[in-house]
Amino acid sequence: MDYKIIEVTNAKTRQEFILLPVRLYKDEASWIRPLDHDIEDVFNPKKNKHFRNGEACRWILVDDKGKTVGRVAAFIDRNVKNTEQPTGGMGFFECINNQNAANLLFDTCKQWLIERGVEAMDGPINFGERDRWWGLLVDGFYEPNYCMGYHLPYYKSLFESYGFKTYFKQFTYHMPVSDKHVEPVVWEKANRIEQNPEYRVTIINKKDLQKFATDFVEIYNKGWGRFAGVGKMKRVQAMALLKSIKPILDERLILFAYHNNQPIGFLIMIPDLNQIVKHLNGKFNLWAKLKLIYLLKVKKKCTKALGLIFGIIPQYQGKGVDGALVKEFARWALRDDYPYTDIELNWIGDFNPTMCKMVEQIGARVLKTHITFRLMFDSSKEVAPPRRVS
Repeated sequence: MDYKIIEVTNAKTRQEFILLPVRLYKDEASWIRPLDHDIEDVFNPKKNKHFRNGEACRWILVDDKGKTVGRVAAFIDRNVKNTEQPTGGMGFFECINNQNAANLLFDTCKQWLIERGVEAMDGPINFGERDRWWGLLVDGFYEPNYCMGYHLPYYKSLFESYGFKTYFKQFTYHMPVSDKHVEPVVWEKANRIEQNPEYRVTIINKKDLQKFATDFVEIYNKGWGRFAGVGKMKRVQAMALLKSIKPILDERLILFAYHNNQPIGFLIMIPDLNQIVKHLNGKFNLWAKLKLIYLLKVKKKCTKALGLIFGIIPQYQGKGVDGALVKEFARWALRDDYPYTDIELNWIGDFNPTMCKMVEQIGARVLKTHITFRLMFDSSKEVAPPRRVS
């Protein structure tokens, strides 16, 4: 079988790029078709700010009968510095179970990146933030969370047979909304913090998003912005994020911790929209928007909250702030009118054992595992693991 790579440049190839997964996953009961515009926005310079300092290209793969059998994208963000070697990315990989077909997709990305001075390739990742389309699902083939990847089981072999090595694992933790599984040490820490008037924890107020955007940036940059490969966040970005989720924002799902009124930690969750997206067949026209609001607000179809980010700045870790956040959340979550029965905490890396231990203490257990792979173009070089977060 001969295969041909075609760059996505027009409406027809864009449509094939979107529709290939629909065919590949037709027998996968847990797969949820993403919204078409969520995929297309990644490749739209007017929508994706990463085009300001980067570029992306995508392709489809067709067989000798003209049938689309694969797709992939490659990208480089020159703002993301890597101290070891210049590293690009590949993602949105989908392919039939054929190593030759997969190799051609990988080769195309590799060559495109080499031409741009890149020495390594991470994948599958996003041309954007890490909270979307990042990592290959290898364990826990349950319904995916909103804008997270669900993949066919044989993909792992396609990556590894080509030469990709595990760079790090990302865990999605699940926990029921209950206080029965929380370890006693969490409540002990929470009570200790509660008795100290210098500390306070609060849910957010929709009327004061600008303040919380400022607080978010301060915590994020102190907690995550110091690591290689993770850019600092600007206030305008945080404000855009909060505004984008405002229509579905539930104040009871977003909590901030303070010490002497200085922001030191947060727990940020949203309703998992994929419980509704699965009824929209990829569309987000006016009718779909109305249907989403109806299912969310009237039918209350969202019973799962999605934890986007949970963290405490380093100098306050181990002091009980995590317990204080959990206890304040419990004040709301254990009420009879609370609509959420389950929580999934997205994207906790294996290089962050402190956070893994923290969420396990509150009763969360690993439900899904994604892998971010790295391919060194010089095969004599070893993949160095990311720096552990202490």
